Amino acid sequence: MNKLKVNRAIKKVCMFMLLTFTPMTFANEANLSLLFTPENAKYWQYISDRVMGGVSDGTVAIEHDGELFFARLKGNVSTKNNGGFIQLRSAISFANSEKNGNQVKGMRLNVRGNDETYHVFIRTDQMRSYSDYYSAQFEASANWQVIDLPFNKFKRNRSNDSNLNANTIRSMAIVAYGRDFISDVSVSKIEFYY
Repeated sequence: MNKLKVNRAIKKVCMFMLLTFTPMTFANEANLSLLFTPENAKYWQYISDRVMGGVSDGTVAIEHDGELFFARLKGNVSTKNNGGFIQLRSAISFANSEKNGNQVKGMRLNVRGNDETYHVFIRTDQMRSYSDYYSAQFEASANWQVIDLPFNKFKRNRSNDSNLNANTIRSMAIVAYGRDFISDVSVSKIEFYY
């Protein structure tokens, strides 16, 4: 698939993605794994603060380094005009993901970047406002690294609630957010673990 088709596919609005991936073993726990490939680009959507009058500008592309495919979110994040974000987002559901009585407890990212701080935003079926979400942040260094983000470390933006229940999740996003800076973050894999 050529790069133009991949970029078009990744900009399509995703309707809904159910995690039905083959469980993998990592640290003696079964995980649901999501890889970034040209085939699954259609499940992801690029969004910037321009939808609300901001001026941030960016792109998302599926790239590869040898056999490793990854999504790369690049751009200029600007807080002018009450803006300040670019993101790569997908709808997601863990409605039928319980395993042996356990719920999904967190996510593990394989990332690299430009030594900046990035965020994961998660929205649930209980949230009605675009500004209501759970978030956690991570640093993306120049070398590929695995980052663990347990759901109990996510904080809700509009309250002190930190009780993120995996069964209620409806979307997640990798976000360059909150200050004026140049974004360049790549994600090759997202795993959700029990």
